[in-house]
Amino acid sequence: MKTIIFLLTLSLSQLYAGTDISSFIARGDSCFKALNNPCALKAYQEAFNLDSLNYESNWKLSRAFVDIGETMEGDERAEYFKDAEKYARQAVKIDSTGSKGHLQLAVALGRVALDAGAKERVRMSKEIKRQVDLAIKYDPKDDIAYHVLGRWNRKLANLSWIETTFANMFLGGIPDEATDENAVKCFKKAIELNPNHINHHLELGITYEMMGMEEEARKEYQICLDLPDSDSADEAHKAEAKRRLEDL
Repeated sequence: MKTIIFLLTLSLSQLYAGTDISSFIARGDSCFKALNNPCALKAYQEAFNLDSLNYESNWKLSRAFVDIGETMEGDERAEYFKDAEKYARQAVKIDSTGSKGHLQLAVALGRVALDAGAKERVRMSKEIKRQVDLAIKYDPKDDIAYHVLGRWNRKLANLSWIETTFANMFLGGIPDEATDENAVKCFKKAIELNPNHINHHLELGITYEMMGMEEEARKEYQICLDLPDSDSADEAHKAEAKRRLEDL
């Protein structure tokens, strides 16, 4: 898969020779809005090839690698998530006050943690929290940042016994702020900022379900099904909402 993308990137380089960075980024943005993540990745890669220290191309490359990686499994998925982490770290180095770099690093680390052991997942949670806090500091209106913070709260509030042991080792215990109630507040804030983002409603519904608040969960799952798709993962999000709604 990565070989194919590389070859296609070379083809784009020849086709758009002389095109400036902003044009490639604009092309990538158009592909992203059209839910065509491979196309977006190729365009952002072209912008990066012209200037590897371009902040925007780095964080958007990270986002594209996450989006594509989520459609994969096993070692290939892990590679894409590692690439996402690499470009996000580069973005943070280029502009330490840019919110998107910190946000994408938090997202990428969360995806990398999916393939890590319990000990490593808990250890990584500390950096994920630090990065998402910085993202919100530099852009308090970023709905995705509050979404990530919501998932962090819920995950830390529901650790397994072995993960709790590691939390005691690396975090000095489970942070007091890490509660399902705070997760709900974060998802509600994300929805306030972007009410049409399906995954905000899905994760809020899942949190309600975990808290035994079934009526509230049903409402959020139904909203997921009623909203139009706006993200490449929305088909999967709706399928998950439908399954959970039927199970309640």
